[in-house]
Amino acid sequence: MSSFSGKSDARQRQERDRSYRTGNPVLSERRFSSIATTTGEGAMTLNGTANKTGILLLLALAPALFVWNRFFTGESVSGFVTLGALGGFAVAIVTTFKPEWAAVTAPIYALLEGLVIGGLSAIMDAVYPGIALQAGGLTFGILFSLLALYKARVIKVTETFRTAVFAATGGVALIYMISWIFRMFVGYPIPYIHEGGIIGIIFSLVVVGIASMNLVLDFDFIETAANEGAPKYMEWYGAFGLMVTLIWLYIEILRLLSKLRNND
Repeated sequence: MSSFSGKSDARQRQERDRSYRTGNPVLSERRFSSIATTTGEGAMTLNGTANKTGILLLLALAPALFVWNRFFTGESVSGFVTLGALGGFAVAIVTTFKPEWAAVTAPIYALLEGLVIGGLSAIMDAVYPGIALQAGGLTFGILFSLLALYKARVIKVTETFRTAVFAATGGVALIYMISWIFRMFVGYPIPYIHEGGIIGIIFSLVVVGIASMNLVLDFDFIETAANEGAPKYMEWYGAFGLMVTLIWLYIEILRLLSKLRNND
């Protein structure tokens, strides 16, 4: 009987770990599965995570507007973008390994990434007027549309779905890494995918789709963690993970729109 019980418990743990799988490297299955039974710190809720995501979005907006204004008054913003990119990456690494610090590090991450978003948006908008507003609208449109479909269970997160999105996200990361290596050592990135031709547009459409599906995995991941009784500070960590995906999605939509404009 004890042997059967042990196998049953192991099977339940495996099923729970599979439900935590997501393409987002921040919201890793190991992270939540290792703390889901933590007690004595309050319980994580979906509403709490949503509220904290809203706070992070507002925090990112302030530095983004600051850098945007500096750019259009003729000042250089490259330093702000570099600071935001390097600082945001460092803070993201810390938050990933210390999720209990997320109440402090997640807001810092949002502020730093706001510098990046503001700088990139301003630079792109100077070349393609109105592109930043379009990208922002599409990003939030995708977010709320997918959230509604997920809550209505129109989109169901199955093991096949998780595996496909996870593999596709890894493939995109590999392509970008190879492209970066090409740029560093050969002098130019992988041809076509960064250009405004049909291949580049299709590539960006695929990447936007993959980033969007990662949002669905994030919704499912956070819902599962809340149902498992994750501690209260994981609301900040879950919000941080959503921010990572949203920023990626916004930047990919900017790229897609720029290619479409360039192809006109």
